[in-house]
Amino acid sequence: MVGRVFRDEWGKIVAMLVGLTGDWDLAEECTQDAFAEALQNWPRAGLPRRPGAWLTATARNRAIDRLRREAVGEAKLREVARISLPGEPAESEAAVSGVRDDQLRMIFTCCHPALSLEARVALTLRTLAGLTTAEIAHCFLVSEATMAKRLVRAKQKIRHAGIPYRVPDAHRLPERLTAVLGVLYLLFTEGYSATTGTELVRRELCAEAIRLARVLDGLMPGEPEVMGLLALMLLHDARRATRVDDAGDLVTLEHQDRSRWDAGEIAEGVALLGDALRRNTLGPYQVQAAIAACHATAPTPDDTDWSEIAALYDRLVEITGSSVVKLNRAVAIGMGEGPAAGLAAVAEIEDEGELADYHLLPATRADLLRRLGRNREAAEHYRAALALATADADRRYLSKRVAEMEGSS
Repeated sequence: MVGRVFRDEWGKIVAMLVGLTGDWDLAEECTQDAFAEALQNWPRAGLPRRPGAWLTATARNRAIDRLRREAVGEAKLREVARISLPGEPAESEAAVSGVRDDQLRMIFTCCHPALSLEARVALTLRTLAGLTTAEIAHCFLVSEATMAKRLVRAKQKIRHAGIPYRVPDAHRLPERLTAVLGVLYLLFTEGYSATTGTELVRRELCAEAIRLARVLDGLMPGEPEVMGLLALMLLHDARRATRVDDAGDLVTLEHQDRSRWDAGEIAEGVALLGDALRRNTLGPYQVQAAIAACHATAPTPDDTDWSEIAALYDRLVEITGSSVVKLNRAVAIGMGEGPAAGLAAVAEIEDEGELADYHLLPATRADLLRRLGRNREAAEHYRAALALATADADRRYLSKRVAEMEGSS
């Protein structure tokens, strides 16, 4: 129960305290203290009627105590004391921004343009989504220590520069849209392919990301990249139930039972994508959605149009320059033109060195080698991928591949 309340309330409470105190560390510490107190009190006293209000009041009181000890001005203390409890009206914020969904409004608030795009997205994922520093680091393909330093620097900039932590006016929402889309995309990505833990798919994160994307589409109708992102999520989510078997083990795309894919989500995703593309403002989420549509609409693995997918990845590389996109392009080349061509593309990415710690790089090389029958080399690279993988499902899959290759070489 506390876990569910944590997911629902953590970000809201931290965001409220940051907005009023300007101190991110204080906000997180006081919120953490409130949850620690809940873990002690609730099993004995029972769950409060309004858990969010209880936690907000407790965190607020902790913040007041801290601020009193630090001898801040009475005006700041009065501000913190006036924090609205969950369930109390917040019509002024909704009226100013036009964003009536609490969570989405907080995301727009977090994505302040005075911070770098990466800092905005990372802080929002940490604060509102409750992702760990390690999970966020994985999203950005950097070490946990590097991401921790970046988060600290971003918090310090907010505090020292006095960056206001307030809901933006409606006319300022578009300047924050790119960061908001990035938050929703990475939230869905972490849900669809968890960085760590026993479950590869975190359904609650996928569902929340899709819900927020729908709200955003209603708030900014006709925005091509919003439609593109929602289409991308739906087309991937349509396959979610088939990504693992009954034992929780990874099932690769070519072996998934396509009859179990969600036809309704696929149809909605394809329709949204078509609507977005007709507006002739192409962006990265639309291109990714087009790639997902190629997979989702292929009746069988052999019907997949790999040349079209490779061409779409070419376009995505032009837009993003991402090494991960280049790796996905290499997979498409390997499937369309043959494993040898795919290996040549992988070699170029390896020379760049940006994905040295990314487990899917050696895993991709291993798979292409396996398809060529070079099992001893494939086993070596599967082992390298296994050493880098962190999610249990990925590690089990790679361990099986290592055993298969060693048994057949």
